[in-house]
Amino acid sequence: MKETGLIVGASVASSRARVDEIDAAGRDGVRATVSDLLARDGVEEAFAIQTCNRSEAYVVVERPAAGAAALSSFAPDVRDGSVRRMDHEESLEHLMRVASGLESLVLGEDQIIGQVRVAYEECRSAGGIGPVLEDAVTKAIHVGERARTETSINEGVVSLGSAAVELASSETELAGTTAIVVGAGEMGTLAARALDDTEVDEVIVANRTVPNAEFVAGEIETDAAAVPLADLVRLLPDADLVITATGSSEPVIDADHLTGMDGAVCIDIAQPRDVDPSAAELSNVSLFDIDALESVTHRTRKQRATEAEAVERIIDEELDRLLQSYKRKRADDVISTMYAEADRVKNRELDSALSKLDAQGELTDDQRETVEAMADALVGQLLAAPTRSLRDAAGEDDWETIQTALRLFDPEFDERPLATGEPGATASAPETAVEELDD
Repeated sequence: MKETGLIVGASVASSRARVDEIDAAGRDGVRATVSDLLARDGVEEAFAIQTCNRSEAYVVVERPAAGAAALSSFAPDVRDGSVRRMDHEESLEHLMRVASGLESLVLGEDQIIGQVRVAYEECRSAGGIGPVLEDAVTKAIHVGERARTETSINEGVVSLGSAAVELASSETELAGTTAIVVGAGEMGTLAARALDDTEVDEVIVANRTVPNAEFVAGEIETDAAAVPLADLVRLLPDADLVITATGSSEPVIDADHLTGMDGAVCIDIAQPRDVDPSAAELSNVSLFDIDALESVTHRTRKQRATEAEAVERIIDEELDRLLQSYKRKRADDVISTMYAEADRVKNRELDSALSKLDAQGELTDDQRETVEAMADALVGQLLAAPTRSLRDAAGEDDWETIQTALRLFDPEFDERPLATGEPGATASAPETAVEELDD
């Protein structure tokens, strides 16, 4: 019997990890992480997501121990206290919280739901998405959509780009200044749009692909220009504000690139970092990274506390639905096994009976159909009550009843206690995901 698997997850995020630790955990990229996890013993499915303030991996396995072993290869260079390890139910709830923006540095930010979608497509292309993660990730995306349409969780400052601009405005006077946005991706675009709502005099968008920079510059009403990234060093001395948000794996700005600036503010919201951390020692530049945005996001969190409670209620509702769905699937697995075994016995005995009847006188087609219909009816009637009982048992987390059915109908069933948090598990199961995955 192919059982419904359970999810085990690991998260390295800004809530407990430093920027460099998040960087280290996500160094291999989503596809490579998924491919590595799928090669591990016992892993049936795998999902990974990497953003500026989190790097996470999830696997589908039959036993929690297999999941813990597989995820030991994820973030091996990150200190244990920075890694949150999650059992089945925790993983499902956490994915919903991530997609709805409750786990974001900027509470309720909109970009994360798109990032979850992109990660889902990448993981599916890499062969990591199967039936269990299909349900889990698409449900998380659905929750994220509900959070944004049914609550006001995303009103106000909703991105790292806009948070960076708000931080800049608290550090320096933006009126009449020149701002450089390094990177023309999603975060760079959001930063440019946020600057468009300030009194900066000019916005320069620097990017390796100039047409992309031109597109971002054309999106805002403030005087804007697009330049190749190669021109950045030449332009930095005349800038009052620099916001970096590229996808480069290496710093694009070294400390010596900033020595000609005078009292400028530089905010690095890239992951990995765009600005060499040693630039923080310069006296002529105020350098901030993602961790420094906490003051901005703290205000946002206070404003959105009530809306977050509404999102929590949506998550509770959808999590219960998803868990019930997994339980139904587990019951269906058992019921399928039960019917398959009953059909095997029925077919064997039916062939024997028809052979004996043929020996007593050749049966007509109608007579054969009558005997076969009677056999099918007997199986259906005999299994109707057990089918109802198994579905009720799954809904009530009564794994003992399901185990009994498997012992009766599956000769190869290897009885094992399920882990707490696994679909169909009971709290009394001796092998628990919490024990297996304790930090």
